[in-house]
Amino acid sequence: MPAQVLSSAVTSPDTAPNEKNDDIVVSVVALNKWFGSFHALKSINLSVRKSERIVICGASGSGKSTLIRCVNGLERFQGGSIEVNGQTVVPCRKQMLLIRRQIGMVFQQFNLFPHLSVLDNCTVALRRVLGKSRHEAEDIALHQLDRVKIPEQADKYPVQLSGGQQQRVAIARALCLQPSIMLFDEPTSALDPEMVKEVVDVMTDLGRDGMTMLCVTHEMGFARRMADTVVFMDQGTIVEVAAASTFFSTPREARTRAFLDKINH
Repeated sequence: MPAQVLSSAVTSPDTAPNEKNDDIVVSVVALNKWFGSFHALKSINLSVRKSERIVICGASGSGKSTLIRCVNGLERFQGGSIEVNGQTVVPCRKQMLLIRRQIGMVFQQFNLFPHLSVLDNCTVALRRVLGKSRHEAEDIALHQLDRVKIPEQADKYPVQLSGGQQQRVAIARALCLQPSIMLFDEPTSALDPEMVKEVVDVMTDLGRDGMTMLCVTHEMGFARRMADTVVFMDQGTIVEVAAASTFFSTPREARTRAFLDKINH
């Protein structure tokens, strides 16, 4: 089912910002974010249902990465509210630790520890944050490395891996904490073109397994293939939201059509 969105640019007659629904795992209501005098997010409303796969797209500076960073508490916002599995995102360390255990985040840059092996990169949070034994943590990590199709790389260091392999390690590391929601911030934009497919394949498999996913990307092929819903942002607002097939075939808004025309030529 498509995401429900209300914003200054998009309204839905059958959706209210305070709607209660047991399937909604992320609820963003009237979200506003400033960087100094720059209004980065303008009254954003977004509801994400369990197992929904959403791709957020738009030109650079449209606010899409800022939006998912707010969901994970990496950016503080100045207005509105965000709930993740019924828990409110607030600038409180204890609360954010609880929320971040439910959210896996994968960044454009892989952010792996260069001095640790692949296996140790995947087990460090399990041992230090969750208190798992080395044996238990390694069993979990090896399972997730197998899930992203690189179990044979466990003893290598990040510098010995390709960009695509490093990004798959980053995905495995996030999965080790067994999140219910995965956020991806331009996960393929730092990769050479031939490495994009292997990461997209892993993400597509996660979606098929029922993982709730919010992905900021310029990979429109990935959006067509994986997304249930595409959200198009421009200048800090949500311009259009639609099922992926509808978004690419019959976009409603002129700004959406101009964006698609630009990336298709």
